[in-house]
Amino acid sequence: MASFFSKISSQKKHIAIITGVFILAIFFETLQQFYYIKRFNLNQNVQFIELLKTQSYKWFVWLVLSLLLIRFVKKQASKKANYFKHTLFIFGLVFLCVIIISIIQLILNNDTFSISNFINQYITFFTFQKAPIYTLGYIAIAIITHFYFTNEQLQIEVEALSELKTTNTKLYQELSKYIEDKASVLNIKIGNKRKIIPVKDITWIEADDYCVIVHTKKDSAYTMRSSLKALESKLSNNFLRVHRKAIVNMDKAKELNLSNIPKLVLENNFEVPVSKSNLKIVKDFIN
Repeated sequence: MASFFSKISSQKKHIAIITGVFILAIFFETLQQFYYIKRFNLNQNVQFIELLKTQSYKWFVWLVLSLLLIRFVKKQASKKANYFKHTLFIFGLVFLCVIIISIIQLILNNDTFSISNFINQYITFFTFQKAPIYTLGYIAIAIITHFYFTNEQLQIEVEALSELKTTNTKLYQELSKYIEDKASVLNIKIGNKRKIIPVKDITWIEADDYCVIVHTKKDSAYTMRSSLKALESKLSNNFLRVHRKAIVNMDKAKELNLSNIPKLVLENNFEVPVSKSNLKIVKDFIN
């Protein structure tokens, strides 16, 4: 049984649930009316099947008009929610339901039509009898269909974004063969100004708590709010992470000193320590 239900699509399950609830509502209201008629001796000759037919056509009218509500909600799903407009539409449908049911009942009763009789005997009666439950039913449909169509819109947008991502990824892969997506300058904020430093002028970068200090070939140093890890991905391949606290521009290194503590000697003779874990990377780069 479980495997059988698992094969049913989600849409068919929803339709089956709504149909089941709809049929239960008709039977419940028929039983309720049948009980009151018998309980208060209103008509001892009434048959349950006759009441069921009467309730069925009334709910059928409600169901047919609910298609207009579903169509309305679908159109509004892509727009900003306007609860006032939804409320007016629901009240309009309920009023239309009452009018149609009143006309059908008038015809079934073979009653003489007059405006006063139609309003007092039929419109008023069905307004009190059906309007509340019909309104609640339409509100439930409006909420359910709103979420359904909103989710549908989101799925379409997600699919479009997914296709766009795939297209852009392919385009990026093609362009990356000819263009290097590495930073050519660093933009460093100094007070109320911005300092633009060409990457080729950087000798090395050291970590300093939550910042980094960028050293240039002019022996200038600038503090930048960033991390070595973030900069490492932006810089070109000639920038090597030689230590957990240092990145070196290998174009500015002139010597690797393999003493007890390995060091890279820069063009300005400044020495940057190389950690043992990064020593192989430096050697491979030099080789």
